[in-house]
Amino acid sequence: MPKNSKPVRESKVIMTELVLPNDTNPLNNLMGGRLMHWMDIVSAIAAQRHSNRVVVTASVDNISFSQPIALGNVVTLEAKVTRAFHSSMEVHIVVTSENLNSGEKFESNRAFFTFVAVDQSGRPISIPEAVPETAEEKELYDGALRRRQLRLILGKRMKPEEANELKAIFKLEEEKVKK
Repeated sequence: MPKNSKPVRESKVIMTELVLPNDTNPLNNLMGGRLMHWMDIVSAIAAQRHSNRVVVTASVDNISFSQPIALGNVVTLEAKVTRAFHSSMEVHIVVTSENLNSGEKFESNRAFFTFVAVDQSGRPISIPEAVPETAEEKELYDGALRRRQLRLILGKRMKPEEANELKAIFKLEEEKVKK
């Protein structure tokens, strides 16, 4: 493993929360904002664990709420860095819910958060490379550059014609359609 690198597994964080009345909406389901807050915390810890630096949230990809999480359920949030760039890193979060009375478990959400490591003055600072080891980690790592380019385009920080990874995908799809 290169000197300035860390395995993805070392950034893994698992956080567990109990949905209490103060966390719920009038339907007794977890408020979306509370879940996003927990997601930001768990992913920031993963990013700090990887970079050994203070990190700030740079972007949050789409968060869709597939199923409501009820009052009294246990929420487990698992986060780990998928890929590190110069000073930024992408973190993947998986949220599951469990009803302890029935034993029912389901995945509620998945999302990607991006963090930037900063120095004491708040300026971006370089971080170690993230090294994927498992098949899932490698798949997430491979897709991270495409997701990053899409974020940069949507944030108007990259021109679409400069997104080589995204263009390659569309070329492959064009070729499949032609066949």
